[in-house]
Amino acid sequence: MRELGLRLAGALRAGDLLVLTGDLGAGKTTLTQGIAEGLKVRGPITSPTFVIARVHPPLAGGPPLVHVDAYRLNGFAELDDLDLDAEIGESVTVVEWGEGLAEGLAEDRLEIVISRDADAEERLVTITGVGARWAPVLSDLLDAS
Repeated sequence: MRELGLRLAGALRAGDLLVLTGDLGAGKTTLTQGIAEGLKVRGPITSPTFVIARVHPPLAGGPPLVHVDAYRLNGFAELDDLDLDAEIGESVTVVEWGEGLAEGLAEDRLEIVISRDADAEERLVTITGVGARWAPVLSDLLDAS
């Protein structure tokens, strides 16, 4: 998951929204750690379950990373109260547990679903690009694999 995050980071820019979905232990935070490493932001990157959102400033001139955990939120109104839309244009925003909540934050987004086999460490990752921004990006990522 960390390697995938590193690869994704190379294609990310300010204004990008990633909505992560997966069960506990699927690898959402590990994916975000790889993204953070690739973006060269200040860490450590840990699950923001109890603080809801953390901003990780850049160390090398790139965009900051906003890491959100929507697990404890009770709807879009609570997500909207975080004022993420004020930062979304200047940051890469990753929302764990964001399915059904975070889609309204940006017209273009990556929706990433991580499934894990209970008996193995293998993951199945489905990445869907929503909006015109993502078709060429996903094509480039697939060509690089």
